[in-house]
Amino acid sequence: MKLDQFPPEVQGAVMPKIGGRYLYRCLGCESLFGIEELLYTCPKCDSVLLIEDMEWGRLKEIPGEKWRRIFDYRKMTNLPALNGIYLFHELIGSIIPLEDIVYLGEGRTPVVSANSALKEWAGMDFCYKNDGQNPSASFKDRGMASAFSYLNYLINKRGVRDVLAICASTGDTSASAALYASYLCANVKSAVLLPAGKVTPQQLGQPLGSGARVIEIPGVFDDCMKVVEYLSENFSVALMNSKNAWRILGQESYSYEIAQAYDYEVGGLAVVAPIGNAGNITAILAGFLKMYDLRIIDTLPQVIGVQSEHANPVYLYYLEPEESKRQFHAVSVRPSVAQAAMIGNPVSMPRVIKLVEQYRRLAGEEAVRFVQVSEQEIMDAMLIANRNGHIACTQGGECLAGLRKAAAENKVDRNRTAVLDATAHALKFAVFQDKYFTDGFEPEFEVLPKKEMRNAPFSLSLPASVPSPAGGRLAPEEFRRFVEYAASVVAEVLELKPLR
Repeated sequence: MKLDQFPPEVQGAVMPKIGGRYLYRCLGCESLFGIEELLYTCPKCDSVLLIEDMEWGRLKEIPGEKWRRIFDYRKMTNLPALNGIYLFHELIGSIIPLEDIVYLGEGRTPVVSANSALKEWAGMDFCYKNDGQNPSASFKDRGMASAFSYLNYLINKRGVRDVLAICASTGDTSASAALYASYLCANVKSAVLLPAGKVTPQQLGQPLGSGARVIEIPGVFDDCMKVVEYLSENFSVALMNSKNAWRILGQESYSYEIAQAYDYEVGGLAVVAPIGNAGNITAILAGFLKMYDLRIIDTLPQVIGVQSEHANPVYLYYLEPEESKRQFHAVSVRPSVAQAAMIGNPVSMPRVIKLVEQYRRLAGEEAVRFVQVSEQEIMDAMLIANRNGHIACTQGGECLAGLRKAAAENKVDRNRTAVLDATAHALKFAVFQDKYFTDGFEPEFEVLPKKEMRNAPFSLSLPASVPSPAGGRLAPEEFRRFVEYAASVVAEVLELKPLR
């Protein structure tokens, strides 16, 4: 839709105006720092940072109802820079000119309702938001679009050159970072550190295919993260993990899209997200808080964070009901099928603590809840979801298992509609489905396949008397005999009834 076809009262706002004054704010000592250079931790106290628009108040001059109209009309434009997460430009990065925005097709992922059988299994109404339909097949593209757009802005407007974008990853982050870096190939190269043997073949192939330098490190993600943090503190590199506050800004678009999908009426929703490095739940909370502050939404939805028993530091922290007695302790992770969530010391934990406190202060203690699930529950839930029309990854299975647990434990109002985060495409985690079907899980995963959930191909064997096309083209009569025999076996296997 062309700009001159929009109503006059929104024409001037559909195209975003560059503005705002962004600074890093330390969550520890509250110090403020300029964004002219990339910072990941506070230079004074080493705490993590959030990015704050110091001129945020100007956005409150526009009524919430008009913001809704702006975003809804903007969704109808054909300008690539506004086709993705920067549809919500003022909330994500209003200082970035449209010509510097890197758009690879991220954002606007569908919300797909569960069928009646799956709703009954879960115990309530729910939908999946399929973030596996982002360009690198995971939700990480939201944050990378923001981080690399800002990096592109620094390159184009501030003359930054020869950037090495680096990250630690359990798979999805590396795939996304390598993809976006390859798009800016003239000035950006990428390197990723992966825990050796703990990334699926599909996820390993993605950064390699994008041309990244891939380095496998002994240990788990937390060990890779420490190495990357050391590099970012001592060498000239651009850190692309969620410690990079620009990543959080981009991931907030997940909340904005949910609100838009439900016509900004989110009070009856429960948004369920898996917790790994805690960047995702941080962004979800921050996104809804921003929309609430601008009166784009009138109420806050409930947010439910889910962790596996094998990597549960956030869940354990919030087990203590008294805020003053809570103490965070990193945990040693055990093998998990939800690999992206297999993190024992999430870097965004200080952000979570701050935002949960703020969220609960506005919407009550029940507004943010945490549950933990077993590895068995994660795998069973993923397979059940995908047998009912979805493309959920293991983290998506973790969300569904978490919703079912929350419903059973009365941690969520069953009259709500839940929106579950399928963070990646099911194909990225096909190796775990194969292990389930073949009973190939190592004991430490603590997953025992259920007979009714397993699946395997049926291989048709031909007797010597039936010609086989595997050896080459058959004569017409031989091919007819093959087809008739094969069809009779298939009909028997499928229990088909003849037409007459």
